[in-house]
Amino acid sequence: MHTNSALQQFVNQKYLNLETYRRNGNGVRTPVWFVERDGKLYVRTGANSGKAKRIRNFPQVQVAPCKAQGEVIGQWMKGTARRVDKPVADTINRLFSQKYGLQKTFFDVLGRLQKFETATYEIILEEAPGESGQSKAE
Repeated sequence: MHTNSALQQFVNQKYLNLETYRRNGNGVRTPVWFVERDGKLYVRTGANSGKAKRIRNFPQVQVAPCKAQGEVIGQWMKGTARRVDKPVADTINRLFSQKYGLQKTFFDVLGRLQKFETATYEIILEEAPGESGQSKAE
């Protein structure tokens, strides 16, 4: 498990760069919105997205705070992601609404119109920072 100082770099940040892994071990980095609750990070994505499929196949991930386009502005942290059940997802959804406000509302409306199923993932960080820029295959 992480220390509170490991999460400190995510305070007041809007995006984190989520690195998930393909079956061949190559990392795929994507900037995503996130929230923190009880020492864990949470992200949301399409239930059938590439990120979701990669996490199902390989739950080990790396995360780092970043700018909207993915430029990393902190240390990479290793962690393990898992999809949460509906009651937890509903609670996390409210936290996303508080943090992202009208932006989130806009995307929620688009998602409902397109019948887009969302999945919420909990990320539990490891104690030590991850290796910046290394894929799982290295």
